[in-house]
Amino acid sequence: MASSLRSFANALLYMIMLMATELGTNTIMVAAEARMCSRPSYKFKGPCIQEKNCASICLTEGFPKGDCKGIMRRCYCVKPC
Repeated sequence: MASSLRSFANALLYMIMLMATELGTNTIMVAAEARMCSRPSYKFKGPCIQEKNCASICLTEGFPKGDCKGIMRRCYCVKPC
């Protein structure tokens, strides 16, 4: 009798834990990301091979970030809108 009561209690505990984790996955808050605006760099010349170089040129143009994009590998300066 005590063995069946113990296994019932274990099963009940397992179900409660399972339900608690299922409820937790539905209430996850997602942080909103800011929109990013980009434009081609005016000062960067040639193909953009290293994003580090693009980012340093974009800093001189007043943008916090630079990305190499597209098939032609152009440098685009990026900032929050």
